[in-house]
Amino acid sequence: MQLDALAQPYFLTAFQRIVSRIEESLRETPETALPVSMYIFGDGAVHFYTGERVSIKIDATFFHRIALPDNLEVSYRAPDGAAKLLYFNRQFNDSFALVHEDAYRDSVPLELREIDSKVLDVRLLSALDLAVSKISRLADHDRQDIASLAKLRSINSNSFRIRAEEAMKSYVGHLDRLQTSIDFACNIVATVERQK
Repeated sequence: MQLDALAQPYFLTAFQRIVSRIEESLRETPETALPVSMYIFGDGAVHFYTGERVSIKIDATFFHRIALPDNLEVSYRAPDGAAKLLYFNRQFNDSFALVHEDAYRDSVPLELREIDSKVLDVRLLSALDLAVSKISRLADHDRQDIASLAKLRSINSNSFRIRAEEAMKSYVGHLDRLQTSIDFACNIVATVERQK
């Protein structure tokens, strides 16, 4: 599946403009430091997989320390004429998400027009790891995202539980609450499985 095939064109255009600005800021980087890997999390990543719920922000982490350029926001008009804004979330921190130690290795490339992957390698978490990353907060929209990913991707409740519990091994904090969230999220996926 081409990962941008389900994305709304207006979102994709705004997303590409922001990523292009980041890539442009890296053009003078020594080749030995390239490519810079950019890993997309959150609602934006879910939108690429499902085409549902257009995000207002890009949550991403990099595998290099990076001085981001200014102007990482794009305003645009949605098909209904409403003014929209997409911005790069400079406050995002993957330390607060439940992330499996292999999530970055197992991520999938997102090929974008006019973005040189030899400079900026843009990647989405796999659908499984993206769903796992939604567990730590598990707000209403995170639950919806997990269900949407379970409907459209090859996520099953068993592999989901295994991946989440493996990720929890490197997590510190209130683990009882996190285990409860894992159980709840696995029930969401199991419910979707029964409806297939």
